[in-house]
Amino acid sequence: MAYLQTEILGHTQKVCRLYKSALKHVFEYAPNRAAYRYAAVCVRQKFEENRHLTDALKVQTLIEDTKEELFQKQHSHPFRYATSPGGSAYGRELKSPDWVLDLWSPDEKAQYPEYFARREEMKKEYTVYWEKKFGNKAEELHHHH
Repeated sequence: MAYLQTEILGHTQKVCRLYKSALKHVFEYAPNRAAYRYAAVCVRQKFEENRHLTDALKVQTLIEDTKEELFQKQHSHPFRYATSPGGSAYGRELKSPDWVLDLWSPDEKAQYPEYFARREEMKKEYTVYWEKKFGNKAEELHHHH
């Protein structure tokens, strides 16, 4: 459902997002930094030329036409950072859950004494918070029998 509009954008924000899309577009086609900078300046000039348009219909038409042009000319392999969604290394390194640290041996924990001391304190604080919010299930079970 990502195609559904979930927020109302003001004119300035629409134009800013369009400008950012245009810069991404020229970046994908630029063979080097100098070519990108030249293209980026040209894009900025086009936006500046139309900055003072007051006719709402012309402005809306220009925005829609620019969106359509960017869509029609989009790159076949858009740039993605490697670790971002869609990137070549996205999700490659899985994050271990916190409880894995409880399985460390005392020798391993001894290498990071301050960290594990603070971690034990945080676990106690979290237990107090949890019991305050949800109650102590172990005690409840013990009292029922």
